[in-house]
Amino acid sequence: MTIQQDDGVEAAEVPEGDGSFDRRSFLKTGLGVAGFAAATAVLGACTSDDGDTAASTTQGGGESDAPATSVALTQDGPEIVWEMATSWPVALVTLFGSAQFFANEVSRLTGGKFQINPRPAGEIVGGLEVLPTVRDVGVQSGHTASYYYVGLSPVQQFGTAVPFGLTQRQQNAWLYKGGGSQLLNEFYAEEHGIIAFPAGGTGCQMGGWFTKELNTVADLQGLKMRIPGLAGRVLQNLGGEQVTLPGGEILPAIQQGAIDGAEFVGPTDDLILGLDQFVGDLFYYHPGWWEPGTAVEVQFPLSLWNDLPSEYQAAIEIAAASANINTIADYDVRNQADLQRVKEFASIREFPAELMAAFKEETENVLDSVAAEDARFAAILEPWRKFRDGISEWHSLAERSYLTQQSQI
Repeated sequence: MTIQQDDGVEAAEVPEGDGSFDRRSFLKTGLGVAGFAAATAVLGACTSDDGDTAASTTQGGGESDAPATSVALTQDGPEIVWEMATSWPVALVTLFGSAQFFANEVSRLTGGKFQINPRPAGEIVGGLEVLPTVRDVGVQSGHTASYYYVGLSPVQQFGTAVPFGLTQRQQNAWLYKGGGSQLLNEFYAEEHGIIAFPAGGTGCQMGGWFTKELNTVADLQGLKMRIPGLAGRVLQNLGGEQVTLPGGEILPAIQQGAIDGAEFVGPTDDLILGLDQFVGDLFYYHPGWWEPGTAVEVQFPLSLWNDLPSEYQAAIEIAAASANINTIADYDVRNQADLQRVKEFASIREFPAELMAAFKEETENVLDSVAAEDARFAAILEPWRKFRDGISEWHSLAERSYLTQQSQI
């Protein structure tokens, strides 16, 4: 997708304060969306490449729900302050930390002139409202998981993880070199008017916490489980009930008896969120077949992205890629240690072959059904499946055989 870039950057001031955040006043601040233009926009002079001073200009624009943005032009480039809504509570040190890491990298790469302030879920909007808020320019940026929004379009599933899909390494290969990000950003531009970049990964996730053993499809009947995206439809087709919750709401659902099972990521995040608080015997199943390699994203309204200097756009892309690497590395360090804690009180089980076969068969049925109903989903599913099957064959020759043999020696 070709993104048009403008050389000038215009924006309005935000009120000074003590650093605290007022969601209501923030969302009510109205400014013109295009080019940060507003009647109150304040522009200083900036020096052009040839040494001449560029004149300050303003563009007219009507009232909108776009938030205020602090910009003061300097000789080296604009000083910009953006807010970032996220889907994560602060307690999730790796996921919320991924947003913080990204923001710090953007600041570092721009000499501190481009500041992005990540806010935990609920401070600006709820954890499942990030994308719509970015789309409506109610906030300048977001950090979330695309598949939280399959209710808007099933295409959203591809941005995070598809059941029985790609491992983390394969997901990165598809996104960066297999055309995945291009396909998704073409869809995002058309559907939401946003642009997004991978900015974190969890690796293959666990299959979740349960208070009973799961041996056959019959054991899924009536099971109410916190499970996201299209995997929930697979569960429902096999007799279970999908419950969609952001991470911070899982423990209250457990305490209220609203769910019988839950998954989030793996040992570290699951313990932080209290997924081990089900009453009775605990069974911790693997693998998380619905999330073999999960990506989270940073998202930006195109109306604001297009007005950023190209150097700042590059800083965002580099910072997102760096956060992507850092996040999975952090998970791999933390999860191995916290797994030892889990082993002290929970029975760790592998999903039986019969169940995995049922999950796999129903997953392919669901993907085919969704593709038959949604042409945009079908247009991505076909090349995605081709990529999945090809890279799975390659990795089976080396990666899988090595891991299998190494564990048996």
